[in-house]
Amino acid sequence: MKRLVKLFCLSLSILTLMPLSAGAAKNTTNSEQFDWSSVIEAIILVESEGNLRAVSGNSVGPMQITPVVVRECNYILKSRGSQLRYTLADRYDLAKSKEMFLLIQSKYNTTNSIEKAIRTWNGGPNYSIRATNRYYQKVLRRMK
Repeated sequence: MKRLVKLFCLSLSILTLMPLSAGAAKNTTNSEQFDWSSVIEAIILVESEGNLRAVSGNSVGPMQITPVVVRECNYILKSRGSQLRYTLADRYDLAKSKEMFLLIQSKYNTTNSIEKAIRTWNGGPNYSIRATNRYYQKVLRRMK
C-alpha cells in the first residue's frame, strides 16, 4: 500500500509539472525560427541600399560582409561538425549573406535580441554601445 501511495504521488507530481514544461518549450526560439527578415532588410538598406555588388574596402555584398565574418562563420560551422563552408565570393550572394547573418546570431545572440543583433553585426560580438549607436539608430529607422 505504501508503494502504491508513493507511485500515485509521483504520477500526480509529473502530471502537474507537464503543462509547465510544455509551455516553456513553446516560448523558446532559436535564430533559425526567429523572424529576422525586417532586421536583415534594414541592414541591407543601410549597408548597400540593396546593391548586391556593393564594395567598401574589404566589406562587400548586400550586407557588407568582411573576410573576418566569413572566417568566423566557417569556424562556427566546423565546431558544429558541419561540412558546409563559405567562400569570400559568397558575400555577394544574398541568400548566403542572410545565412551568415543567421549563423552569427545563433552563436552570439541566443536570446534573439534585435538590438544585440544590430550592434553585433556592426561591432562584432564584443561591440561597444557607444561605437555602434549611430549604426543602431540608422537600422532602426529603416526597419518596417
